Amino acid sequence: MRRLALFLLLAAMLLEAGVDRAQEVIDRIVARVENDVILLSDIHQLAEYQVFVDGKAESDEPILERLIDQWIVRTEATAARFPQPSDQDVQRSLARLKRSFSDSESFEERKKQSGLTEEEILWQLKSQLYLSNYLDSRFRASIQIDDNAIADFYKNRVVPRAESRGQTPPTLEAAHDFIQEALVQRAINEQADTWLKESRSRVRVENLLNENTK
Repeated sequence: MRRLALFLLLAAMLLEAGVDRAQEVIDRIVARVENDVILLSDIHQLAEYQVFVDGKAESDEPILERLIDQWIVRTEATAARFPQPSDQDVQRSLARLKRSFSDSESFEERKKQSGLTEEEILWQLKSQLYLSNYLDSRFRASIQIDDNAIADFYKNRVVPRAESRGQTPPTLEAAHDFIQEALVQRAINEQADTWLKESRSRVRVENLLNENTK
């Protein structure tokens, strides 16, 4: 009986070691950024989130590029001791995301399609919100939107879009604040893109994705 117990214990240990080795093969380093690493599982997690939000995911290479950019933003935000979003902010973000679906059944179906759990969705939301909040705080103060830009956006974007849908366009006054915020967000994205390109030149990045898939 003692020999059987010992045999079963050894078999379990070998099986566990085999699983660990299989996990090592599946989850591997796909990039080194300074002294940190990005794993293949990180790409898969973001891909699942893209499927959940957009219904489809990018290929591994552009997702890896996004993860490298996120590393740069997160590293600077952490160094600046930028605060994490509150639980209330995350829940509001989740509520906005749910409203982007036609109904709760569509939300649950997309969640099932992505393979994400509720906890994983909240984690991704918190992570993305942290990064976007930092970029907003970094660049918003330097952005100025004049009334001419708002009027042009209203004339060239808002009115034609409403008319194409057979709807009555809102007045410029009613749409003013929404247009201004949209233009601010666009300017933040443009400035963030420029900053990230400059930051990339100062960060040591080693892309191992293609090497690991050969």
